[in-house]
Amino acid sequence: MELDFSKDLSLLGSQWRMAYSDPRQVMALVQQMEIPEIIARLLVSRGVTDVPAARVFLKPSLRDSLPDPSCLSDLDRAAARLADAVMKGETIGLLGDYDVDGATSTALMVKYLTAVGLQQGRTLHCHIPDRHSEGYGPSEAAMQGFKTKGVSLVLTLDCGTTAFAPLAAAAEIGLAVIVCDHHIAESHLPESYAVVNPNRIDESGEFSSLCAVGVCFLLLIGLNRELRSRGWFKSGGRVEPDLRNWLDLVALGTVCDVVPLTGLNRVLVAQGLKVMARRDNPGLRALADHRPSGAKDKGQTRPLVGEQIAAWHLGFILGPRINAGGRVGNSGLGLQLLTLQDPSEAAALAAELDGLNQQRQVFEAECLTLAETEIIELVESQNRAQQRTGVLIAAGQGWHPGIVGIAAARLKERFNRPALVIAINESGVGSGSARSIAGFDIGAAVVAARHLGLITKGGGHAMAAGLTVEQAQIPALQEFMNSRFLAQFSEGDLTPITTVDGALAVAGVTSQLIERLEAMAPFGMGNPEPRFVLTCARISGAFRMGSDGNHLGFTIKNDQGNGLKAVAFRHGDSRLGSALLQAEGRQFHLLGTLSRDRYNGGDRVQFKLEDAMEV
Repeated sequence: MELDFSKDLSLLGSQWRMAYSDPRQVMALVQQMEIPEIIARLLVSRGVTDVPAARVFLKPSLRDSLPDPSCLSDLDRAAARLADAVMKGETIGLLGDYDVDGATSTALMVKYLTAVGLQQGRTLHCHIPDRHSEGYGPSEAAMQGFKTKGVSLVLTLDCGTTAFAPLAAAAEIGLAVIVCDHHIAESHLPESYAVVNPNRIDESGEFSSLCAVGVCFLLLIGLNRELRSRGWFKSGGRVEPDLRNWLDLVALGTVCDVVPLTGLNRVLVAQGLKVMARRDNPGLRALADHRPSGAKDKGQTRPLVGEQIAAWHLGFILGPRINAGGRVGNSGLGLQLLTLQDPSEAAALAAELDGLNQQRQVFEAECLTLAETEIIELVESQNRAQQRTGVLIAAGQGWHPGIVGIAAARLKERFNRPALVIAINESGVGSGSARSIAGFDIGAAVVAARHLGLITKGGGHAMAAGLTVEQAQIPALQEFMNSRFLAQFSEGDLTPITTVDGALAVAGVTSQLIERLEAMAPFGMGNPEPRFVLTCARISGAFRMGSDGNHLGFTIKNDQGNGLKAVAFRHGDSRLGSALLQAEGRQFHLLGTLSRDRYNGGDRVQFKLEDAMEV
């Protein structure tokens, strides 16, 4: 009999629902592909229902999935202009965003352009805007800076789609600008030579989930094709670059920008992880070899090399350290690390970025505590007034603007509401970052707020956005966001729903099962790790671990005494954590994911607990 967990709420207030898989489609895949039933069920529940699609999913390859880059508007025009610049020896400027997507996009472009003859510091100049003094995207000052260096063509990477004034200023001083971006476009585009963006309103939407480094990869395929057709590689002993060698950068940016790991994104990440395992990039190699703070808590080995590297290492180990420079240090450090060739310099910079990341964690904890207090007071006051809670907005003087995005993500997770955290400077100007829940397009909401004059600057995509706002306008922004959100969602819509892929007995968790599940990787947004409920399991020996005691370790047992190692990250002080610490011998249904634990050279099965329900 199929278990039904949806009648009760979990300890974290979530409702569990079993994923549905049409039994006929499941059996068709099992019979025609000779795959295990559990894999067939996972595929069908994720919308992969026919054999051709399943083959591509289980064996993602560029040959099967890479589109003709000409499918993107303006791409051929941009590639031709870039080819002109390369062949004529023009000086090119690259302006990238300060996050991982921007750093990898810029690094990828640097790798290619230097491979075809440009020289950094002479015919190729890079600029990563400072998050605090310049803000997001191109500025008139940055464009003028390129002009003084002799630049004639500028590429904006992971930014530029809504930079109307700066790009108009660039045109006035004679700069040609190519925008390579993925953020939501408006009804009109900025003054530029080309805008390559799958989220233009005149695009089909087929590749709207690409992040900037994915768009950049397609642009470089187009440029490489253009140079080849012009005979550039047949003269002067030039070697045609193999773009596949830089898929590690594409994978890193794709995972860290939290775009869906489906379709082309899945292929780029799967192939990029193979390239990363070769350890060709000195910067990434140094970052992997530098044992990050907290690695022991997460069961990591040192170094993070070879086939051990998975998508979550990129998102939780490598990415935050590359991001740290842009958040609390020098915005260009991430790009610098990704383009270094000297191993000793890379090792020193990796250590510096890890130190900055530790500073970021301290700032984040302080900001999050204050923001949570403010949000709890807001929610309680609204409850007393019988008002519904919509978009959560927390603002504070002196908060570090580099960590407001992370704080917003934590608040969204805790309260299951879109969250916006704003750091206000001494001039009364706030820099905010927002994170959303499924179904509410926060990027579109921010653009609408800008059109109404509630904010001075802002943009983003469905799940994340950034903005600049005057402190006096925050109450009006709160009212606008609330009304927009509450027009879409009723209170019943906001009970967190957790999809469960199956129910298992403790004895059914084996290394053979893990091996089968690994066929579904890489995991991430759009293709989450399969979640299972371990039914009627008993908790034994729960203990705190980690530098701050906020992680828990314990053993899961059944009535026959079978044991399974388990961990619960960031739940030491939650209701779930309290229950675990007092759960000796009691029975629970336990929700989580299964993985290999290779700590200290071992190879054991581990259960990562996400939630629980008392039996």
